[in-house]
Amino acid sequence: MIRLKCESRLMRVATAAFVLFAALLIAIAFIPPRAFSHPAEATPDAALLDGYRHVEVASVSDAMEKITGERMYLSHHMHPIFPTKFAGFAITVLLKKEENHDPDALSGMLAAIDQGSASSVYVMVVEDGADIAGMGGLMGTAMQARDFSGAVIDGGVRDTAYLRKIGFPVFALGSVPSTSVGHYRFASANTTVDCDGVKVSPGDIVAADSDGVVIVPRAKAAEVLATAQEMDFKEHSMYAYIEKLKSIEEAVKKFGRL
Repeated sequence: MIRLKCESRLMRVATAAFVLFAALLIAIAFIPPRAFSHPAEATPDAALLDGYRHVEVASVSDAMEKITGERMYLSHHMHPIFPTKFAGFAITVLLKKEENHDPDALSGMLAAIDQGSASSVYVMVVEDGADIAGMGGLMGTAMQARDFSGAVIDGGVRDTAYLRKIGFPVFALGSVPSTSVGHYRFASANTTVDCDGVKVSPGDIVAADSDGVVIVPRAKAAEVLATAQEMDFKEHSMYAYIEKLKSIEEAVKKFGRL
């Protein structure tokens, strides 16, 4: 009698386990395949940025000129606060010169940071702002916390020692101790701006390295990257060829790149 009860209990347990397993299999069958995708799965945007992070900015500049006939690089006035290389999608901000006592005059500038996302590049234009710090350590900390790729300031930057300490990359017209508070008013965010003579629209690619900064319109980004990568390959192949033949003329004839 006891043996029959044990066998009956085991049968109930086995049946329940089978039903649970079957339900699990059915549930898995209806889960979309992307639910099991690797967290680091590359999206088209991620793959695009990865390409720009590895190609030389000089090649990007040449590719832009070849494809569009336009100069899309920032001038020699734009300097990094430390040697760096980054690429990301532009978030644009414009500050207009205006003396004021309004505590909210620059609130839109801060909101643009808090609304940004990973791989953003903060592109700020400070009107007539070569001697005005458009950003400093606090804004840099906020951008880094949100995984921004970097910042490009058509104006000054301050707290450079702290920005170097946390490793947040910034290109600017120079280092100045001044503030924009009380002297400027937020004008717009995510509109097309003129940054150091180059038009930058929201979502454009901003690529920077020790040679400078280049802006690539989003619609041309894939084509420009492919051309820049081809140029990089040719140029890197030429080094050994020049060393071997001791002739840059022969190398240029062979590879068609200078």
